[in-house]
Amino acid sequence: MSEAALVLLAALLLDALLGDPEWLWRRLPHPITLIGRLIDYFDRQFNLTDTALGTRRRLGVMVLLLLLAGAIVAGLALSFLLKALPFGWVVEILVVAVFLAQRSLCQHVGRVARSFQEEGLSGARRSVALIVGRDPEKLDEPGICRAAIESLAENFSDGVVAPAFWYLVAGVPGLLAYKVLNTADSMIGHRSERHAAFGWATARLDDLANLPASRLSAFLILLTTAPHRWQDTVRALWHDAPNHRSPNAGWPEAAMGAGLSIALAGPRSYGTQQVEDAWMNAAGRRDASPEDIRRAVALCWRSFALLVLAVALIAAGDLLF
Repeated sequence: MSEAALVLLAALLLDALLGDPEWLWRRLPHPITLIGRLIDYFDRQFNLTDTALGTRRRLGVMVLLLLLAGAIVAGLALSFLLKALPFGWVVEILVVAVFLAQRSLCQHVGRVARSFQEEGLSGARRSVALIVGRDPEKLDEPGICRAAIESLAENFSDGVVAPAFWYLVAGVPGLLAYKVLNTADSMIGHRSERHAAFGWATARLDDLANLPASRLSAFLILLTTAPHRWQDTVRALWHDAPNHRSPNAGWPEAAMGAGLSIALAGPRSYGTQQVEDAWMNAAGRRDASPEDIRRAVALCWRSFALLVLAVALIAAGDLLF
């Protein structure tokens, strides 16, 4: 595991420094974009709305298995190729860094706070619409701020900790399989009329795949929260996180909310659908502000630094012992 830990350590640092360079991805399609196109193709070809729900569910399972098999085979082939190259480990660092999202996540969320200052409420609504699925026109200033912080907490788990975890556990094949699964969940794993049956297996498997990272993310956030907030954070994780409609999102959201002394989640609107979700850190204040977004981004960076330290200790332990 020492080699994987060293590669992951370098990839985490590279992502923190460079993120997703816009100049590069304006010229080349991002791998996630290519994965998304493939999923969209399968969705259009096999999600047949005029067939029975049971058939659509079976077709969804078939598509998911095909996608995961393709990701694992591609990952195994890439791993074999990288080991054959003289400096394959350098390319592997670049590959892993591409699938991490710490810097870009913090940049997108931080942009919401800046939009309040530069463009007012309308500008903040446009910025938050890029990172959340809910209707921004129905959000006031505290609602926009809470939505941005919730996205930060959930995507710290899904976009940083989870890919790092699955790479460390299963190498490049595990990383690619996780990113394919997570991308599929974001596209077809929701409970809409079109995807409730077809995306059923994707949503369930994504919940399972994200279970370790969501708890680990909450633990990292807890440890980097001010010590006088630890008791409230543990209370929020124990009482509130299990009540979230997602079996995973509530954990980093409850930890983040308690660390900032604000309440997150709660009732919200996605288009015409009203979601009556439980509050995470229900005892916290609900009037979140742009300053809270900046505090959340700082807390996320501290949690990321602790993740980097943990990976470094794993690498050092394997090398020494």
